[in-house]
Amino acid sequence: MKNILVVLGTRPEAIKLAPVILELRKNPEYKVLVCNTEQQKELSNQTLGFFGIDADFKLDVMRPNQTLAGVQSRILTALSDVFMNNKIDATIVQGDTMTVFCGALVSFYNRVPVFHVEAGLRSYDLFEPFPEEAMRQMTSRITDLHFAPTQLAYDSLIKEDIKREKIFLTGNTVIDALSCLSDKTMTDARAALEKRGVKLNDKLVLVTAHRRENHGERLDRILEAITTLTKKYPDHQFVLPVHPNPNVHDKVYAALENLPNVILTEPLDYPELVCLMKNTKMVLTDSGGIQEEAPTFGNPVLVMRYETERTEGVTAGFAKLVGADIDKILSECDAVLSRDKSETRLDGSKNPYGDGHAAQKIATAINEFWK
Repeated sequence: MKNILVVLGTRPEAIKLAPVILELRKNPEYKVLVCNTEQQKELSNQTLGFFGIDADFKLDVMRPNQTLAGVQSRILTALSDVFMNNKIDATIVQGDTMTVFCGALVSFYNRVPVFHVEAGLRSYDLFEPFPEEAMRQMTSRITDLHFAPTQLAYDSLIKEDIKREKIFLTGNTVIDALSCLSDKTMTDARAALEKRGVKLNDKLVLVTAHRRENHGERLDRILEAITTLTKKYPDHQFVLPVHPNPNVHDKVYAALENLPNVILTEPLDYPELVCLMKNTKMVLTDSGGIQEEAPTFGNPVLVMRYETERTEGVTAGFAKLVGADIDKILSECDAVLSRDKSETRLDGSKNPYGDGHAAQKIATAINEFWK
């Protein structure tokens, strides 16, 4: 029996690791333990619950106004206790958060193999996105199996002298997760959104803005652009799930709360967010995961970042980088919002991020590793 520890802490990690957890649990030779650092406590636990998963370890590491160093020290200490009190044969992490790097680092300190899901994403700018670009680059140096979601990510790892036999091209597990949504779940999500006042019609715009590098003046410019758009397109509805971070939450409400065609909500659960993406005319975001999910539904995506490690969507024509440039945001939004939704749809079957079988490919590679 092999004890595999899956370390996660945020909602995107819960979404992307759930298919892997479920797939590995089909193997009677594995005991899959889930450790939630609770970097996003409510969101991560809620999302795991949607997939029928409960964390074996809940670390409760977050404190108000914590520094990056403070978060790191708490996660490292708490994870060290998990390793000290349990026999762990391998650790799985996903992505590029503080949880990912700490999970890999503590595993390395204990001479336990590290398996990195969504490995190889790169912007090669350590401050765009910050601190995620550094986290994923450092994680790669101590990883034993790299599960690359795209050919570009695979090639990046090869260029960094990672041994070819340690890299597996799998696709992105976020596409696997979409297939877990039942018709009933989506019906319930639709009803929940309509109860919030969301009109799931052809004039719906989804907006998300939360990244650390966009705090401050950048967020001010983004909100100014959104305000202008809402006034220019009063027949369109702009839905913005607001991140709880006070640096984001307070500014968003001050700028947008009283606009009649804006709906500000607390962070949505996973099915509700998918339902929004399924129905939206356009997505305006600085998120990473949404850049991968939205193409499945044929959505044009405007990325409010100056660099993205997910360039495949840009190359394929699903996404455009607009940064926090007011003029660029407005002009690119005009190109979509001024036309009928039917004229702006993209071919979702050409989503460059995966085919929905990534978790199976990851499980196969792990099986071969033990052999």
